[in-house]
Amino acid sequence: MPPHVLVPDIAGWRRERMPRTPRTAALTLAPDWVCEVLSPSTRTLDRTAKLPVYAREGVRFVWLVDPDARMLEVFRLEGSHYLLLATHAEQARLRAEPFGALEWELALLWAE
Repeated sequence: MPPHVLVPDIAGWRRERMPRTPRTAALTLAPDWVCEVLSPSTRTLDRTAKLPVYAREGVRFVWLVDPDARMLEVFRLEGSHYLLLATHAEQARLRAEPFGALEWELALLWAE
């Protein structure tokens, strides 16, 4: 199977896995967390094409942010598939894996 080159909207690595930011244009180490911002043109790609590749590569957490619906979906990898942990909407104050130590307001994403 040919390698997949995916570029998430936002990605993060645990410091234990990536102590320093490499000075390269591309990385081969799969992130620990990715966030995809859904749009009408990317929504299907993000859900049906990218999620299975992220799961295969061991990306532990995925967030899907839908600005139109003002919603955040939080997924955790369980075996070879993602489990939906929570759906947050509108003005919610939340703690979301893998950043459970931080409480923040979802409305900050929709600020106009």
